[in-house]
Amino acid sequence: VQLVESGGGLVQPGGSLRLSCAASGFTFGSYGMGWFRQAPGKEREIVATINWRGGITYYADSVKGRFTISRDNAKNTMYLQMNSLKPEDTAVYYCAAGVSGMIMMVSSASYWGKGTQVTVSS
Repeated sequence: VQLVESGGGLVQPGGSLRLSCAASGFTFGSYGMGWFRQAPGKEREIVATINWRGGITYYADSVKGRFTISRDNAKNTMYLQMNSLKPEDTAVYYCAAGVSGMIMMVSSASYWGKGTQVTVSS
């Protein structure tokens, strides 16, 4: 099983980034997927999740209206479009997969990627 995140980097406040998570080694279309993040000295927290078919999504209040999660089951890939980025969005962003319909907490994930750094700074 592999989850490989990409698309992170340094961006100015107000800017945008698009993260991707390429999955392999399991039946991607049967798993709920999610994005989590962890800032230095803080616990890993949920950012956004999406069900296996892509019809149901959930966003943390801190990113609602700015981030959009999506998936392409034909490409075994999940995305996170991040707009209007703020310094407090700075963190390592992790891709996760879970057998439950929706991943709502860290303990619900079965597989994790290694993460991609997002830094929002002027």
